Amino acid sequence: MQVLKLKDSTTAWLNQALNDPIVKILVKNSQLTKIQLETLLIDILAENISNKQLKYDEKAKLRLTKAKISRGSFNRTLAQSKENVIKSIYTVLLLGYLGVFESSTLDPYLEIANKLRDYVEAHQDIPGKQEEIENHTKLIEIIREEIETSLKHLGNPSNKPL
Repeated sequence: MQVLKLKDSTTAWLNQALNDPIVKILVKNSQLTKIQLETLLIDILAENISNKQLKYDEKAKLRLTKAKISRGSFNRTLAQSKENVIKSIYTVLLLGYLGVFESSTLDPYLEIANKLRDYVEAHQDIPGKQEEIENHTKLIEIIREEIETSLKHLGNPSNKPL
């Protein structure tokens, strides 16, 4: 019964996260496939949800696919996702080391990063009064739409500043 509850709560969380419009745009333009992101999230977050150490065959059962995933397949996908994340971090470090971040060509990306931070903070700072909640919800929606528009614009190769 507890395994089914873990599967249900993990599935609900993953579906919510992976179907978020901002996540979809970010994944599309990242070094990770949707499956790699899903696998990485399961590896990182499933133990927090279950409050216990999980084996990789248990984590493999948490994938959203209806087909049975082997532990080996889960581990290969996890290794690919970790390798892509590490390569992305090294890319950022390399560009920083070479002084590219001091160029104005990255300003649009920094603006989006700031909007993303504002969006996350807005989700965390939910007011107590109903009237304030409605205004807050409208603000969150406006920020989300701005982020989506900006990300879609930068996701178009002809619009990318680099």
